[in-house]
Amino acid sequence: MKKAIISVSDKKDITNLVNNLILNDYEIITTGGTYKKLIEKISPIYSSKIIKVEDFTNFPEILEGRVKTLHPKIYGGILFDKDNEKHKKDFTRTDLQLQKIDLVVVNLYPFSDVISREVSEEEAIENIDIGGVTLLRAAAKNYKNVTVLTDPKDYFDFIKNIETVEKDLEMRKYYASKAFELVTKYDECISSWFNPNLNYRKYEKIQDLKYGCNPYQKEATLCKKDTCPIEVLYGTPGYINYLDAIHSWCLVTEAQEALKCTVAASFKHTAPAGVATCKYPISDKERFVYDLEKFDLKDCSSGRAFIRARNCDPLSSFGDFIAISGVVDETTALLIRREVSDGIIAEDYTYKALEILRKKKMGKFIILRGDKNLNLGVKEYREIFGIVLTQRSNSEKITEEYLKNIVTKNTVMPQKKREDLILATITLKYTPSNSIVIANKSQVIGVGTGQQNRVDCVKIAGNKSFIFNFRFHPKVLQLMEDFKPNLTRQEKTNCIIKYISNDFTEDEIVRWLKNFKNPKKIELLSDKDYFEKPAKGLSLSSDAFFPFRDNIDYAFRFGVDYILNPGGSISDHNVISACDEYNICMAISEKRLFLH
Repeated sequence: MKKAIISVSDKKDITNLVNNLILNDYEIITTGGTYKKLIEKISPIYSSKIIKVEDFTNFPEILEGRVKTLHPKIYGGILFDKDNEKHKKDFTRTDLQLQKIDLVVVNLYPFSDVISREVSEEEAIENIDIGGVTLLRAAAKNYKNVTVLTDPKDYFDFIKNIETVEKDLEMRKYYASKAFELVTKYDECISSWFNPNLNYRKYEKIQDLKYGCNPYQKEATLCKKDTCPIEVLYGTPGYINYLDAIHSWCLVTEAQEALKCTVAASFKHTAPAGVATCKYPISDKERFVYDLEKFDLKDCSSGRAFIRARNCDPLSSFGDFIAISGVVDETTALLIRREVSDGIIAEDYTYKALEILRKKKMGKFIILRGDKNLNLGVKEYREIFGIVLTQRSNSEKITEEYLKNIVTKNTVMPQKKREDLILATITLKYTPSNSIVIANKSQVIGVGTGQQNRVDCVKIAGNKSFIFNFRFHPKVLQLMEDFKPNLTRQEKTNCIIKYISNDFTEDEIVRWLKNFKNPKKIELLSDKDYFEKPAKGLSLSSDAFFPFRDNIDYAFRFGVDYILNPGGSISDHNVISACDEYNICMAISEKRLFLH
């Protein structure tokens, strides 16, 4: 008759397991609490198949139950290797009376649950399992001859496949690995309780990556700590792809929750090039500038959000990673297909959308599905140069509470401008610092990121917003009608940005004019063109306080009328005074949003 030793703290489904084991010719050896539970629940006709450990070993439990299973007869039966001749000799000795044990079912005292509440040191120590851990290690070590079960969730599969498991070495090795993992986690918990300065981390490799940030940085992998919120549908994401996918997915998910609509982002090198919602309809001018004559986006929220995000800064978005908080349909997929992009993460995809996207980049376009139930964890860890930095995860939620404290004379902030500031501020949360974001009409149109001083961030974001707005200038619209037909969409974008920036040498102008059918009719922009219709009503958010008023002076030049910043500078009064001079409405959130 086969033998199983069972000692469980969590007694879920144990009765059903034992019934089936007895039906499969097992004799059950068990300890006090488990024995009592089984005798109460098992049919009397099976009770003779259940024996106490002390009856099996002929040695009683001692030290108030601290010593139950720690006996040579138990561990001889578990560690016996049937292929080892020396082991066989011990099993033939009549004075030892050893018997092979085929199955070990153990889970441990709930130490982590006990210490999660107020308990004495004595009570905590009494819940440190000794015999159970030893049983698991012994059985797992000898998995070639013994099956070990630690998880009640495995009972059903084991019963269903009991004959297969008894013959399948790989299945027993899998169960053994779970036992070692349980013991490791258990010991880590105890060790950290004894010494709170110790932290243990477990990473499970999901896949190898081609390389890290650079081709010479080999041995790159993707691992998960608990669960992975990203599912790869097509393609092979790299190190930087995952960074962009994670940050962009967090951004659009959080923005959708805050603004109650579909949100899209275009990410490039771990920073957003553009972010937009689907709230505004596409105007006739936008249809022309964005080349949408063949597309109907009236009922396509994902498509509207995407095309607006991609066109915030189309020069920077070249080769981007896309994030869309909604479902990608056929129309959105067709819009994505025509752009140069590395990949996308979205809530889901229609069948036709997947068929279109999986053919992009000769089948190498990366398609990911994101889980919106993001679990950031309590702490995050960053390992770099042999040291580890830890911090509480940035689970801060940006809401209209950020806009309650308006400190300027102008206190009028329309709801649409509030939404623009919320979108800009959520974008800041996922933009490397220092950073400034300018938004208008539910669209991020200027991002200044990663600068050592804040005023440069304002200039960069302002200049990008200026270029965005100037793309709708009459001279630019006229220019777009004169392109030669053989130019790609990105080449046209590059020509337009060059034209708006008015950044030419004489030789460059000659080459640039070759892109047009009637180059002699093209007139370069003048100072009057730049300043006759400056943009107005823009919203600007800053990830930290303004150290000097020059930030406000430059913001006003670019048409900013609404500002949100954390405040806290010794020059706040000068900054507020500057806003009052320009009739700017500014709120202070008291929440810095650095990202490094």
